[in-house]
Amino acid sequence: MSEVGDLTRFGRVDADGTVYLKNSAGERAIGSWQAGTPEEGLAHFARKFEDLVTEVDLIAARLNSDSADVEQASAQLRKIGEGLGEAAVIGDVDALSKRVDDLAEHAEARVSEFKAAKEAEKAEALAAKEALVAEAEELSGREGQWKATGERFSAMVDEWKSIHGVDRKADQKLWRRFSAARDAFTRRRGAYFSQLDSERKVYAAKKEELIKRAEELADSTDWGPTADALKGLMTEWKEVGRLAPDAEQKAWKRFRAANDKFFDARSAVFSARDAEYENNLKEKEVLLQQAEAIDIDADPKAAQQKFREIQGSWGEIGPVPRKAHAKTQRRLRKVEDALRDAMDSAWRKVPVEDNPLLKQMRQQVQEAEEKLERAKADGDAKRVKKAEEELASKKKFLELAEAAK
Repeated sequence: MSEVGDLTRFGRVDADGTVYLKNSAGERAIGSWQAGTPEEGLAHFARKFEDLVTEVDLIAARLNSDSADVEQASAQLRKIGEGLGEAAVIGDVDALSKRVDDLAEHAEARVSEFKAAKEAEKAEALAAKEALVAEAEELSGREGQWKATGERFSAMVDEWKSIHGVDRKADQKLWRRFSAARDAFTRRRGAYFSQLDSERKVYAAKKEELIKRAEELADSTDWGPTADALKGLMTEWKEVGRLAPDAEQKAWKRFRAANDKFFDARSAVFSARDAEYENNLKEKEVLLQQAEAIDIDADPKAAQQKFREIQGSWGEIGPVPRKAHAKTQRRLRKVEDALRDAMDSAWRKVPVEDNPLLKQMRQQVQEAEEKLERAKADGDAKRVKKAEEELASKKKFLELAEAAK
């Protein structure tokens, strides 16, 4: 508290107890003191002044806080400043008034900053909600991605609730647009899945039919046609729309099991057959080596006999693998062609009178002549004509054979 000597600078107590405040405007009666000495009276009103100073100090401290309610502080300073002209206090009111004015000016500046920030926040909040509305309206017409879009709408609702500061009227208007977009999406999604459910019932019936047909073929041993039929069913399966994930997986498992049963059985049979064919190939390789080792030039007839024996064994052996079939046949045919050439050459060297083929052909001509004579004796014109044609044909071949010699 200020000393009494100091207080007399700012006030005095008259002989009749009237208390006066001294300031730059002069003196102003602020009350009456009858309860004690003039010094005690000045001290009493000085304490009231110090209460005002304390209140101003507290307001000043709040103004320096980022969380201060600057509008409330400004109002309090304005009230204090307006009341100082009539305040019943003793103290440096001029200094306090100047400090209050300075703080009020600072508070007004803070209020302006606060309002500008509020307006900026309000504009930002409005822009954020307008952006959500625009996104919602765009999403409401999007095809597909139903799950992701639904999740995005849920997240957008949470975002909407976290945005504050938009005035009630604008907020309600924007919310109506947002809700309308969300409702439109919900209706379209519902219609889509309703249609999808109907389509999936058709798909399910079709796939059940394909499964049944595959299961009917699973035990078939008609390997080629059945494999083609199952491949056709697979093509049909791929053309049918998909079911719900769990249902699709179960249906595919059954369909695939039927296919696997057939193809596994076929693979087992083909593996056994391939093993048998490989063994046949080994046996035919031995025969080919024997055939290729025949000395044809030394004795064509003996070679021919040996080759016929090899051919007989060859025919008794079953098929070889497809990839080796052509090669083995070419090797065997090569020996056969060489043997035929050798036999033709040997045949040409035989004297005409000893050639068995020519003997056979002359015998056939003689028989044809006898047949013609019998037909003429019987007087059967039809048989005669036929016998003459046969005789002419056989004579022609005989002439060609004799000319070739």
